[in-house]
Amino acid sequence: MSQSVDRALTILASLGDGPTSLEQAAARVGVHKSTALRLLRTLQEHGFVQRRPDHRYQLGGRLFSLAQQALESIDVRQVAAPYLASLNERYGHAVQLAVLEGDEVLYLDKVDGRYPDRPGAWPDPVGRIGRRVPAVATAVGKVLLADLPEDQLTVFLAGQDFAARTRNSIRSAEQFQAELVGVRRHGWAADQAEYQENVNCIAAPIVGTDGTAIAACSISAPVQLAPLTELSRLLPELLCTVEAISLAYGGSPTPRWCENRCGAKHVARANRT
Repeated sequence: MSQSVDRALTILASLGDGPTSLEQAAARVGVHKSTALRLLRTLQEHGFVQRRPDHRYQLGGRLFSLAQQALESIDVRQVAAPYLASLNERYGHAVQLAVLEGDEVLYLDKVDGRYPDRPGAWPDPVGRIGRRVPAVATAVGKVLLADLPEDQLTVFLAGQDFAARTRNSIRSAEQFQAELVGVRRHGWAADQAEYQENVNCIAAPIVGTDGTAIAACSISAPVQLAPLTELSRLLPELLCTVEAISLAYGGSPTPRWCENRCGAKHVARANRT
């Protein structure tokens, strides 16, 4: 790598810890102040660095714009795939990845359940790749809708048909709103045979760079093999999985689960005050 490029990148990385003076920048790359000044001015010309009124330097808007473009180009399905496979491998239940599109959830990926000792025990799964399902009828829909602003959610629910798909289906916007209170409090949602009579499901959100839900991951299983109380025992593993996916995607989840299970490490964020 060019020495000048290496020094410029080192300065950019150091600015991630907060604004810095010319003297500090020079010390970090081990050069004279005049050399550091040339590097900073070049970075400033391209919008990667800004000079503050107090003469210190900070990261520029161009860098944030490029970072956002890079993150938007990341396919959440590609990022999540190994984590979905790992969760399925450990417990055998079906694992799905879904996003909210309009008033439906779209299933982006799925790893089928494996029950070699119970042939025919798993029904035709709802969450097959590419299928769309009403968001208000599923656990993944609940966790994604729970993250909507209240005004948007109210308008959304006003246009929904709360059909009786099973005897456990939620039948009104008021009942659904009450369900979301618990989803927000606990950070996960359940579908207790609410869409399919013989399928239970738990789901949790995957968060993006702004801390809001961009997708949801779920574990589904036949009722006769995994009553909801039993399926709920896997919640720590599910929450670990969505946290690890969020980290890999570039999001900032609240660090709670991963270090003890998936091994994903949270990097302490520098104080920029």
